[in-house]
Amino acid sequence: MLTPQARVIELPAGATPVDFAYHVHTSLGHRCRGARVDGHMVPLTTALQSGQTVEIVAAKETGHEGPSRDWLNPQLGYVRSPRTRNKVRQWFNALELERDTAAGRERVERVLQREGRTALAFEELARRLGFEAAGSMFVAVARDEVGVRQLEEAVRGPAVGGAGASPAAAPEQLPIVAPRRRAREAGGRGDGVLVVGIDSLMTQLARCCRPVPPDAIVGFVTKGHGVSVHRENCATFARMADRAPERVIETAWGEEALHGGADGRARRFPADVEVRASDRPGLLRDVTEVFARDRLNVTAVQTLSRQQVASMRFTVEVPDAGQLARTLAAVREVNGVIQARRR
Repeated sequence: MLTPQARVIELPAGATPVDFAYHVHTSLGHRCRGARVDGHMVPLTTALQSGQTVEIVAAKETGHEGPSRDWLNPQLGYVRSPRTRNKVRQWFNALELERDTAAGRERVERVLQREGRTALAFEELARRLGFEAAGSMFVAVARDEVGVRQLEEAVRGPAVGGAGASPAAAPEQLPIVAPRRRAREAGGRGDGVLVVGIDSLMTQLARCCRPVPPDAIVGFVTKGHGVSVHRENCATFARMADRAPERVIETAWGEEALHGGADGRARRFPADVEVRASDRPGLLRDVTEVFARDRLNVTAVQTLSRQQVASMRFTVEVPDAGQLARTLAAVREVNGVIQARRR
């Protein structure tokens, strides 16, 4: 294919004007709104032929232009080149990152104002939470990987175990227990959770937030069902704690949960994940193959497709949050996937 200036652009067979625009320049691809082939306007889904002259009709550079989500839907035929698809996906990922950074910064600023600590530097707060940069902290806060309670404790104190800390360091950063209090492995179902200060309490991992080691966790003493263990940023726990703060109990993961049992085998914990993607034949198979490759057992799945966008919810069994994060990163690379995150 040729540009109007007779520059040769090499594209894979069946490439479209959108592919052509992105191969000329990424910015031109983002601003692509139409195309002329040999002087005639054509749909953006047109398959280009060798030797044709292609002219891209582009939006003005205003800072708000961008690709359409339809371009990620393989059934609509806007994009044929994997290189183009990756650039479109990167644009949406960057947009989501920008929005999350702004939202997280706003939440952090509200907590600083409420605690009267507006002079505290973002970089120092990020360090306390275990992040290398303030931007990473903002994103984690926006995505509820760092809860309000955890953020407040970091603002007030010098060190808090954060979502950005490495799994190996996480056990040392869980809440510190006064020497006079006892800490024994909880009895009952043996969820590998250490309940601080109370012996032989039955524990259960809350289904509303599905905590997984080394998530920061907290317990709530229920009526007749022992201690319900939640992630610290769990909205359900926050509501219960507001109603009955006297039932909140410090908790931490036990050795079995963090390092496996006496037989050396790692425990498995259920986790809920959500995947949004452009619907296509074989999509569910491709996503579940990623779980199978990483040896994560899928125990439940729900799918819903509307306007060519598939929403899939999985419950998978994982050894730790780090493995789950790596698997979700691999799922995001599946053709057509727009978003993959832990619920």
